Amino acid sequence: MSLRFGYGTNGLTDLRLDDALGLLADLGYEGVGLTLDHMHLDPMAPDLAARTRRVARRLDQLGLTATIETGARYVLDPRRKHGPSLLDPDPDRRAARVRLLIRAVRVAGDLGAHAVHCFSGIKPEGTADDTAWKRLAEAIAPVVDAAEGSGTPLAIEPEPGHLLSCLADFHRLRTDLGAPEALGLTLDIGHCQCLEPASPADCIRDAAPWLRHVQIEDMRRGVHEHLPFGEGEIDFPPVLDALAATGYQGLTVVELPRHSHAGPQLAEESLEFLHLAQAAAERRAQQRRTAAGAEHREPVQPAPGPVTRYPAAQAAPLDAQPAEGGRP
Repeated sequence: MSLRFGYGTNGLTDLRLDDALGLLADLGYEGVGLTLDHMHLDPMAPDLAARTRRVARRLDQLGLTATIETGARYVLDPRRKHGPSLLDPDPDRRAARVRLLIRAVRVAGDLGAHAVHCFSGIKPEGTADDTAWKRLAEAIAPVVDAAEGSGTPLAIEPEPGHLLSCLADFHRLRTDLGAPEALGLTLDIGHCQCLEPASPADCIRDAAPWLRHVQIEDMRRGVHEHLPFGEGEIDFPPVLDALAATGYQGLTVVELPRHSHAGPQLAEESLEFLHLAQAAAERRAQQRRTAAGAEHREPVQPAPGPVTRYPAAQAAPLDAQPAEGGRP
């Protein structure tokens, strides 16, 4: 399997960014889901380009790749979580979110990141569905254009409780925008368990053509709570098996944003868990290949043995036994 695992810095907020990156490299991760926030590459502070160059050098030194996450809770508004969103009724506030996302696309380009993650936001109270979808399409269009120009795909995430909350909603937005190549999908495996009608493995297979970023953690059906591996309901070997089978080339990033207090320990335990699940997935894949090979293999004809012959006028006795390897 060629899966590459990363860990989200939103689950390491008690560490300096340099320390967090060093930890992940030492543990054996191949990448990082870098959330642009006040403690980690603040997108609103001065000298962003220079700071981004320093992070790029650090990633290169450590052999890490990155995806850019834009789910910082209060990076734009210190009073409203994830505000303003792409659905804000105030066009100036929507524009602030658009500017942040375009800035994230530029940072991703400078870091050589695989994708830029984003989400729609919650539909404001009193807003009609059609209005909200139109607002989302109009707001995100310039971000998609920026992503196309940079060569870094934008990967929108279906988020429980948001306007765009499931795979069907992703396809609605994609259709509304004319199916641009630069618009891809962030698939959160826990969210699939939480609310999608299909299993997480089936969600991966369904999403494969548009998959640009993957987040992974444990979760329970109907409860949007990111859990450490083993504390939820997901069977992970089939998930990793399905993901590898798609040929997905990006990072699979552990997403535990409410567990920073135990971040270093959970980063270590999570990678150990994923490696064990991956080994189990590889065994399943090998068993399938073996079974498929047996089905397609032509039956082997036994070598002819000595034949017992009887005179033409004499029938063979009913209890006659064939010679070894032959027939009566």
